[in-house]
Amino acid sequence: MPIFEYHCLKCQGDFEKIVFNAKAEVECPRCQSKKVDKKISAFSFKSGSKFVPASNSGGCGSCSSHHCSTCH
Repeated sequence: MPIFEYHCLKCQGDFEKIVFNAKAEVECPRCQSKKVDKKISAFSFKSGSKFVPASNSGGCGSCSSHHCSTCH
């Protein structure tokens, strides 16, 4: 299920929302404002051909390498 992160421009709150249609209007659950920006998740980024982890754990959970391309 596609869960997106948003930032409300009115109350400055951050929230997550399941969105099935890219054209769906999203409103803030706190203030009901429709003036929201979709945040870009660090989890979805790639840098060249190397995996960029979302956390700062430095490496994979199953190995000690700091470069996931060596174990994935």
